[in-house]
Amino acid sequence: MPRVRGFRPRAARRIVRPCRAAGGAVRVRNRLLGIRPVRPVVHHRRLRRRAVRRRVLWAGGELLVTVGVLVLLLVVHETWWTNRQARAGAQRQVAALEREWEGEWGTVVGHGAGGRASPRAEKRGRPGRTPGSVAAPVPEPASVGRRDRTASPAYAVLSIPRLRLRVPVAEGTGRRDVLDKGYVGHYRATQQPGQAGNFAVAGHRNTHGEPFRYVNRLRRGDEVRVETAAAVYMYAVDQVLPQTSPRDSGVLAAVPRSAVRPGYGYTGPGYYLTLTTCTPEYTSRYRLVVWGKLVRMRPR
Repeated sequence: MPRVRGFRPRAARRIVRPCRAAGGAVRVRNRLLGIRPVRPVVHHRRLRRRAVRRRVLWAGGELLVTVGVLVLLLVVHETWWTNRQARAGAQRQVAALEREWEGEWGTVVGHGAGGRASPRAEKRGRPGRTPGSVAAPVPEPASVGRRDRTASPAYAVLSIPRLRLRVPVAEGTGRRDVLDKGYVGHYRATQQPGQAGNFAVAGHRNTHGEPFRYVNRLRRGDEVRVETAAAVYMYAVDQVLPQTSPRDSGVLAAVPRSAVRPGYGYTGPGYYLTLTTCTPEYTSRYRLVVWGKLVRMRPR
């Protein structure tokens, strides 16, 4: 059959010719069958699902990062910022107490010529008060519990040379007004420094100044000083109770003795010091207790 220009066999015209349509979709065209371009609908659904998954994952990642940053900021605030603020405030309070005491005794010493010293000064000047005397220690005046503390509840300073610790002692064991300020809090039901019985205090082990963080390092014989407006009392560490229940009220008795672990404590009256704090670190599940005995005092 001779070939005619421009003529194609019928079989040759039934060829499926794929081509690229606008937008990147594949168009299938068959001139003989008249099929229109078909868009891959299934393919677009998959793309939409993938886009949704990507958005969800991105939002979840952003949420996790935000929560992580907030937790990190909270940790920094609790473990660093509260310590910095509380320690600075406690140091200022110690300095204020020292200035107050110096001012009181400067007034007593500087009374006019020919004038009479106050009864407090005469009492202080009496002979027979040696630093090593424990038989008749100078008791803290009863007015200590009733002194004007409108500016601050602190009335004494506790020092532990082994731990390089020097913090104010305040009345009560409230968190907001005492312990969270970096102070050591005095249990109101216990005795005052120098009085017969048990002078018991509490302090934070971690955060907010953490004054008692390392009291577990104290050993028998270590010195603990308590300074007040009346005198300086020196106690010596005698026993350490590593762990007991928070409800063990026996450790705060006038003659301290653990009700949970009776092997720790005392059986006779004396002049005792009790330091209490939480244990283990960063928890408040148990209590760590350190006991000391008064060994000497020095009137101011």
